[in-house]
Amino acid sequence: QVQFVESGGCLVQAGESLRLSCEAEGIPFGYNAMGWYRQAPGKQRELVATIRLNGATNYADSVKGRFSISRHKSRNTVWLQMNSLKPEDTAVYYCYVNIYQRGVWGQGTQVTVSL
Repeated sequence: QVQFVESGGCLVQAGESLRLSCEAEGIPFGYNAMGWYRQAPGKQRELVATIRLNGATNYADSVKGRFSISRHKSRNTVWLQMNSLKPEDTAVYYCYVNIYQRGVWGQGTQVTVSL
């Protein structure tokens, strides 16, 4: 079973920064991609940022220029640096791993951005 250790979510004010961390245990070295999704109340889960095994990154249009994903050389830990946070960034953020073309999500960590 894949196990995730997600941390970093908290309450911040608009304009501040936050850094999320995710360590995934029990994944193969050659996974397809790792990253973050988020889900706000009443909305479907959406992609925030991913990084592929080869280092290529992908970001949602709403976070481009503000968020940055990075990876430890062990390739089982990723960070999401979130700058210039907005109230609309409020959501539960889920760590994500794509393994053998199947997505697996963690329990999630709450990020709340106040005015």
